[in-house]
Amino acid sequence: MEFGYTIPLQKRMGIKGLRYGAEVKRIFCWDLHVIRLHGREALLAVHCASRYAVVLAMGEKEWARLPETALGGIRAALAADGFAAAQVETYIECAGKIQVTRTHGRREVAFLNRAWDDVAAQDWLFDPEEVSQFLLDYEVNGSLCRCAGYAGLGRPRERMAEELSVFT
Repeated sequence: MEFGYTIPLQKRMGIKGLRYGAEVKRIFCWDLHVIRLHGREALLAVHCASRYAVVLAMGEKEWARLPETALGGIRAALAADGFAAAQVETYIECAGKIQVTRTHGRREVAFLNRAWDDVAAQDWLFDPEEVSQFLLDYEVNGSLCRCAGYAGLGRPRERMAEELSVFT
């Protein structure tokens, strides 16, 4: 699985010189970005193929284990959204070892920024006491939006279901 770090996230993590990703199947790619919600740093992870978004309230413990925290947050969000555990685990297994790269392209980053707009519009659902933001994720992933690779409007949750349907 490739995690593409935005430039602000690379700066936050003190990372320089990340390479571009090699994964051609966007289903195994997520772009990660540092955002602020209610004065607190949070992580926004956006699936490159479906625009499915996961928000995590981050503390220093979570930042210190960023790739593992992001993967755990994605797993938990998919489970909370009703995806079958076996389907999610098969997807994660097929995605392979985590690779940290640069973001996955201009279109994907543009749609990540739009996902951030959707998160900001629903920020009243942010709970600074919880790492996982299931209510916020639920609302954002149920909103109509555009996505790289899909024509027209659609819901990220439905697109993610379509993407993961091959893992049943």
